[in-house]
Amino acid sequence: QIQLVESGGGSVQAGGSLRLSCTAPGFISRNCGMDWFRQAAGKEREWVSSIYDSGTITYAGSVRGRFTISKDKTKDTVYLQMDSLKPEDTAMYSCNTISPFGICSTRMGQGTQVTVSS
Repeated sequence: QIQLVESGGGSVQAGGSLRLSCTAPGFISRNCGMDWFRQAAGKEREWVSSIYDSGTITYAGSVRGRFTISKDKTKDTVYLQMDSLKPEDTAMYSCNTISPFGICSTRMGQGTQVTVSS
């Protein structure tokens, strides 16, 4: 299994930026894609962005144009650069492989909290 470790969250004011990291040793060599999700208090988990093994990238409409997903193959790490943050971006952010089965199965991390104040 791939152990996921998220980091980089914090508290910022609206309009600020944060860069989240998801370290997942082995996910590159196993050709796994990666998703970012978020869950706000009292709400269902929401998909945020994906980066496939091919390099294809997709975003939820609510973050498109403000968030940028990328990966560093040398570090087995996926990043989520979050700019122009809004209070509604406040949530616990987590990552997971796109298809968390077989060789891309994972052990979930703790997530990383993002709090945006107005």
